[in-house]
Amino acid sequence: MLGPNPESDHPTIDDEPREECGVFGAWAPGEDVAKLAYYGLYALQHRGQEAAGIAVSDGRRMVVFKDLGLVSQVFDEQILSSLKGHIAIGHCRYSTTGSTTWENAQPTFRTTATGSGIALGHNGNLVNTAELRDEVAALAAAPASTRAQMQASTDSDLVAELIAATAADIGVEEAAMRLLPRLRGAFSLVFGDEQTLYAARDRHGVRPLVLGRLERGWVVASETAALDIVGASMVREVEPGELLAIDADGMRSSRFAAPEPKGCVFEYVYLARPDTTISGRSVHATRVDIGRRLAQEHPVEADLVIPTPESGTPAAIGYAQESGIPYGQGLVKNAYVGRTFIQPSQTIRQLGIRLKLNPLREVIRGKRLVVVDDSIVRGNTQRALVRMLREAGALEVHVRIASPPVRWPCFYGIDFATRAELVASGIDTDGVRRSIGADTLGYVSLEGLIAASEQPRSRLCSACFDGEYPIPLPEEARLGKHLLEAVPDVPDVPGPDVSGAASGDAGPVAVGYGASGALERP
Repeated sequence: MLGPNPESDHPTIDDEPREECGVFGAWAPGEDVAKLAYYGLYALQHRGQEAAGIAVSDGRRMVVFKDLGLVSQVFDEQILSSLKGHIAIGHCRYSTTGSTTWENAQPTFRTTATGSGIALGHNGNLVNTAELRDEVAALAAAPASTRAQMQASTDSDLVAELIAATAADIGVEEAAMRLLPRLRGAFSLVFGDEQTLYAARDRHGVRPLVLGRLERGWVVASETAALDIVGASMVREVEPGELLAIDADGMRSSRFAAPEPKGCVFEYVYLARPDTTISGRSVHATRVDIGRRLAQEHPVEADLVIPTPESGTPAAIGYAQESGIPYGQGLVKNAYVGRTFIQPSQTIRQLGIRLKLNPLREVIRGKRLVVVDDSIVRGNTQRALVRMLREAGALEVHVRIASPPVRWPCFYGIDFATRAELVASGIDTDGVRRSIGADTLGYVSLEGLIAASEQPRSRLCSACFDGEYPIPLPEEARLGKHLLEAVPDVPDVPGPDVSGAASGDAGPVAVGYGASGALERP
């Protein structure tokens, strides 16, 4: 494995919700599984741009290669050609629990007491991390070599540690079957040892995970787009509460928990690629439908509908179709601006959003614009965008948002801000409109969003919009991105008892995981 990368986590230039992670696994004798994982992660790059890694097993030993950076920065032809085997586990990361350090890059790796290896990739976020930390600390019988590996500070690392602690005695599969029911929160896991690939999804199915078939093997991935890129055919979703095991004897399924589906509705809004399918519904079609409903709910007289590229594009198309207002491209996106480890100079920082978007002045000058975006988190991006469009000659700027107001932090795998930093949590729609400087502002209703997903409301988590958390949360002191690190979290702020589902008027939730770094991101 590579040594630590000293680069630190620098603020980014926007305030979009951070994705979470992407996971990929392949069991395919005779295939170049490292390259399958590489291209699979390439298709999932939008889900995490901080780190990437691939573990490969040839049946006798497991090798892990990981580092900070984009998939294309971490791997090259020489590295991939050195990763030989028939099992691969891949991961691209945005930090949710734990800082951006090399140790926290995934797949995380453990050695059992018998010397076999276990590699694990995780998408999601657990809410009983503090309990798992205490359980790991109590493993007095664990060998010193295992204890020495605990340099990472993620919930994923704790899961790998606990599986490895008992796998030598009862096997990885049975160890997982005993541990998985005790994990609370969101997890889509891909893990494996030298002989077997495993995939598991929490009982609520908060984060997506799909199973695909290759001519000579199997693939599991966070999104169907990753199956497409490696030429795998979609078989089905991994069911909530299901553990899959794939080895030389074939594929077998076990149930570790009764399913209670609560899929993340924000996957439809922003997180998933538009060419992905979730629960049989095209994400692109969902977003176009959201745009149509947005036009019905918030019509306005205007000359041109433009998207905030790229995430606002399908909804803007739907808005234009429903309203009859022409659709156009008024903003040009720099396709090469991603997560950067280079600190912007003060001059560049003042340019802000122009690093990412620049107006087409001849298109927008003298026009009344409808600007469609996927969400408003802190409002900084929209504020800068409205100002930029007015400076470029727009007569009016009407902002339309393809999701309801984000008023609550997510504890299940999306790195939003703390509630105090969410612009919609403390003021009404007109207050947000004034804050960003728009002429009018309209959000799609939660009912409209859920209808567009074609999923029953009972099967979706919409906690970031309505504060109704389907998975009970522990007390605030046992939450937070840096829970497992000697790093101070956000200042204490009075908040509700979050031991159960929070209500919409319960007051501010002080600690959203990932929130301790939120103020550093402009």
